[in-house]
Parts: sequence; C-alpha cells; structure tokens
Amino acid sequence: MDKKTVLITGASRGIGAETARLFAGKGYNLIINCNKTFDSLTALQKELQEEYEADCLAIRADVSNPAELNYMFEAAGRRFGDIDVLINNAGISITGLMTDMTDDEWARVINTNLSSVFYCCKQVVPSMVRNKAGSIVNVSSVWGLYGASCEVAYSASKGGINAFTKALAKELGPSNIKVNAIAFGVIDTDMNKGYTEEERKDLAEEVAMGRFATAKEAAEIIYDTAANHPYLTGQVIQFDGGWI
Repeated sequence: MDKKTVLITGASRGIGAETARLFAGKGYNLIINCNKTFDSLTALQKELQEEYEADCLAIRADVSNPAELNYMFEAAGRRFGDIDVLINNAGISITGLMTDMTDDEWARVINTNLSSVFYCCKQVVPSMVRNKAGSIVNVSSVWGLYGASCEVAYSASKGGINAFTKALAKELGPSNIKVNAIAFGVIDTDMNKGYTEEERKDLAEEVAMGRFATAKEAAEIIYDTAANHPYLTGQVIQFDGGWI
C-alpha cells in the first residue's frame, strides 16, 4: 500500500514536533512547516529521517500568508502528491489588555491562528473530496470555549476554529472526510515557559490531574483523532486533565 502523507503546521517544537515524531513512527510521509524557527525544523527533519527513516519535507512558510502557502502546497504536491492528513497546529498568543492591543497585533493573532486554518483546508479539501477520504485536526484551546482574561484575540481565534471545525465537518462528512479539533488545556511547551515555578505549581494545583500535560500526550490525542475512529467528526475534544 502507498504510504499516507501528513502535513503539520507549526512543527518545529512543542506539540507540532512531537506530533511529527509520532506520525513518522507510524510510517507516514511528512511535510513539516514553521515560519521563524527553521533551524529547529531542519534539525527535526534530520531526526525523523535518521531515527524513523521517514520521507520528510521541511518548508518555511508563513501560514497567515496565502501566497507563501501556495508555494508550500505546490512543493508538497510535487514531492508526495495528495495530502491525507492535515494538522493545523501553528499558533501564537499575545497577552495583555484588549484596550492595549494594536490593530496589527489583533490581525496577526487572527490571521496566524484562524485564517491559516481556512487557507490550509482550502488547499487540501479538493483532493480529499476527490479521493473520498481524509482527516483534518485543528489544534484549539479551552480558551476558545470559555475565554481568557487578557487573551481576547487568542480566545477569539480559537473560538473561531471550534465553530469552523463543526461547520466544515458537516460539509465534508458526505465525502467521508473527518474534521475535528482538540481544545487543549495547559501543555508543558514553550508557550507556557513564561510562568515562574510558583505560578506553575499554583496552576497545576487547579488541574484535577495535578499537572500539566506533556507535548507527547498532546500528540497522542492528535494522532488518535486523526488516524482512528472513522465515525468521529465535527467534535471539539476538550483535553485539559479536568482543569475547567
């Protein structure tokens, strides 16, 4: 059988990198993407090729820029053909009062986190419909469900992802394409490195499981949702250890 191909955005570190390792271990071809930390991405590419013998293409592209994404998907198509699994993982956060946020900061968060999901899905959906198969997993957050003070743009972008996921799943279900989102709680990644040790301890105590999730655990739920459960679609799966 031909190998399946997965594209993972924001793959240079954290959840994206662990997700790439997991898919590589399962025998997938990989397209891994980032925008700013390309040295880390190429190091990951080398790791995947050497440790898993994976066929892996690393591409620098700004997912908020449709022109750069066109280049990425053209390169991916030349290398692997159709994409079977799309993991929309790229995301940023800007913390602060809504009234202090500039127009450019608002646009950057919305375009990177939400518009990129639209752009990437628009690229892969036609071939998935033609093949009557495919799986899309959008990385979201519990703040997209409940909102977070001083993270208005981030919360709005993730709430948009959740609604986008449910709507697109209804469009694509008749073509046997799954679309789901994972609403993560506190994951032990660079995005949460700004906490002091005391703040980390206090936050962990708020979680029923008493700790942050690891990036590997996050990758496992992404892979399971993407690769298994053919009847599972249109869901926003809350993965937060009983935090909220």
